[in-house]
Amino acid sequence: MAGCVARRALTVGSRWWSRSLTGTRGPRPFCAAGGAGAFPPVATTTTLRHLSSRNRPEGKVLETVGVFEVPKQNGKYETGQLFLHSVFGYRGVVLFPWQARLYDRDVASAAPEKAENPAGHGSKEVKGKTHTYYQVLIDARDCPHISQRSQTEAVTFLANHDDSRALYAIPGLDYVSHEDILPYTSTDQVPIQHELFERFLLYDQTKAPPFVARETLRAWQEKNHPWLELSDVHRETTENIRVTVIPFYMGMREAQNSHVYWWRYCIRLENLDSDVVQLRERHWRIFSLSGTLETVRGRGVVGREPVLSKEQPAFQYSSHVSLQASSGHMWGTFRFERPDGSHFDVRIPPFSLESNKDEKTPPSGLHCAELEGSSKVKGIDSTGKGELDQKMTWVRADYKSPE
Repeated sequence: MAGCVARRALTVGSRWWSRSLTGTRGPRPFCAAGGAGAFPPVATTTTLRHLSSRNRPEGKVLETVGVFEVPKQNGKYETGQLFLHSVFGYRGVVLFPWQARLYDRDVASAAPEKAENPAGHGSKEVKGKTHTYYQVLIDARDCPHISQRSQTEAVTFLANHDDSRALYAIPGLDYVSHEDILPYTSTDQVPIQHELFERFLLYDQTKAPPFVARETLRAWQEKNHPWLELSDVHRETTENIRVTVIPFYMGMREAQNSHVYWWRYCIRLENLDSDVVQLRERHWRIFSLSGTLETVRGRGVVGREPVLSKEQPAFQYSSHVSLQASSGHMWGTFRFERPDGSHFDVRIPPFSLESNKDEKTPPSGLHCAELEGSSKVKGIDSTGKGELDQKMTWVRADYKSPE
């Protein structure tokens, strides 16, 4: 690369990226993306590159990906915006934005603590603020490199038949916060490898960004709006471990002459310190409007006990919960272990489980006829763990404990 005087390699998960700097004059191109905080906003042109698919630093084969843009401090990104995830390092494209209410207990108003109850749990009064998230597609080439840090099949839906426990997932669909977007441009007409990219987006070089929504994407968003919509985000930090929870209502099914209401929730754990810690246990309390209070304890989450370090500070996963009532609450703790063997508990912020009473069941079919034949729509069991078939496969599975 002409003019480069310095180069260093960075890792995100097991993904290698390289950054190159030019001299003191002219643009400052650099090749890549690092972990959280690796890229402060810049006002100069930057070139994004990544190593070859071998993803080994000894290979040192660079491929141009695109040119970084200045991250937006105000406003929102448009449909078709290419980006690099600032925490997990994957390439993606914005499908459409969601306006959520963020309830951040770290900046909660100084109000007297309430007596413990299912809705408050002895915590501070929290006022929500508007925050932008995006529905995005993940580049399939990057999924293997982030699978140990973030689930790539985290967005799930209820099946369209009578089994109240059958779910399916669309791989490579994610929700991304505005501050996690590192925007870039590319001259490639298909810069993201995902089966739905060309079915949702159309290349138009006269537009900026040059990818516009097809009618397929508009129809899919409209039909799936109640089951995709991100409305509330809850966040709390304990001993430099930040927990963010995003609940989603999935719909209701009838089972054994009773109604079963389903929710999925996405949890992100972030280590804001340089000390290494490991998640060992989870402890949930689940309150139902019917008056029941359930306690769930278990090792790790989704079969893992992730280590959070300075190099790998974050872990993200999704799980599910069902109630025989139209609403409820969840809260709890994660138990972490330090290198010296000591333990400490991290609070999971309490969050509501609210149903959409205007829509008793999800739309029939796959919510979008154009996706019906997709080989990338996969059936999973009710824990959200298992990829069971390359084709559309409905799986009967008993309900298991929330993760």
